[in-house]
Amino acid sequence: MTRRPRRVVPAVIVALLLVAAAVLVAVSLIQRLTGTREWVSYDSVAARLHETSWGSAWVLSAGIVVVVLGLALLAAAALPGKPVLLALEPGDGDDAGITRRSLRHALADAADGVDGLEKTRVRLRRSKIHVTGHTHHSAERTAQDVGQAVATRLDLIKPAHVPRLRTSLRTIGPGGVR
Repeated sequence: MTRRPRRVVPAVIVALLLVAAAVLVAVSLIQRLTGTREWVSYDSVAARLHETSWGSAWVLSAGIVVVVLGLALLAAAALPGKPVLLALEPGDGDDAGITRRSLRHALADAADGVDGLEKTRVRLRRSKIHVTGHTHHSAERTAQDVGQAVATRLDLIKPAHVPRLRTSLRTIGPGGVR
């Protein structure tokens, strides 16, 4: 049920580059056939390519750039991204999920309900949930309260995989953070 993000950005970049190259070739061809002045002269490009040898530094550097870009695009397509939708425990034979953003907001809401906690921030990782914030009370006691509130909210949401919970709180004194 875990849905992964689409690889839209690399696909759009490749598509735009191919469209730009196709438009450039088409415009150059039309200008050559109609006899008007060409943006990119076919004769000058052909002459330049005929003068260039396979062993030149220009060909080597262009080849390296193309290989690196190709490997980067392959890596972007093959490696999984952060899940967009996290699976919930199955119930009544139905599959359900929650977005990472919704889960983060629900857990931040639970943490904000703890007395004395300010500037709450929740970060979701693959194997842990990290809650940070500032408190006017004892950091240890408030951290326990935050952990209990977030754990209670996780029990209500019931994700299929429950990550480890970690809290980091700072005590705010009269003059600010200490």
